[in-house]
Amino acid sequence: MVITFTAILIGLLALIRPLQKNSFYILHAAMVILAAYFVETHYFRVTPFAYKTFLLFLVFHAVSVNITTFIAYYVDKRAAVRHQWRVPENTLHILEFLGGWLGALLAQKIFRHKTQKKSFRHIFWLMIFLEFCAVFIILKYLRLL
Repeated sequence: MVITFTAILIGLLALIRPLQKNSFYILHAAMVILAAYFVETHYFRVTPFAYKTFLLFLVFHAVSVNITTFIAYYVDKRAAVRHQWRVPENTLHILEFLGGWLGALLAQKIFRHKTQKKSFRHIFWLMIFLEFCAVFIILKYLRLL
C-alpha cells in the first residue's frame, strides 16, 4: 500500500509541472504516505491494486489535502499580517483543485482571509466547479454513474 501510494503521488509530481513548485504538495504527499504506512504496519495489509487500496487512498488524500490547504491559508494569513513572503495564489488554487476546497472554505471563514478579493474568489469557485466536473467525468468513465 505504501509503495502504491508513493508511486501515485510521485507520479503526479512528475507529470504535473505546477506541483513541482508547490511545497505544500510535498507536505500532503508525506501525510498520505505516513498514514498508509501506519495503517499497513498496525492494522492490515492490502494488495497494491485492490479496491480497498483505492478507497483508502481516496480517504487519505481527501483528509490530507484539506489539512494541507488549511495550513497553507494559515501560513499565508500570518505572512500577510507580518508583511512577509506570501504563499502564491496559484499554490492555493492548486490545493483547492486537488480536493482541498473544503479546507480552504473553512480557513477563509476562520481566518477571514481571501474573502474580499473578487478575482481570487472567482477563481476559487471555478476550481470547485472544475473539480466537480473532473470527478463527474471520472465516475462516468468508470461507469459508476
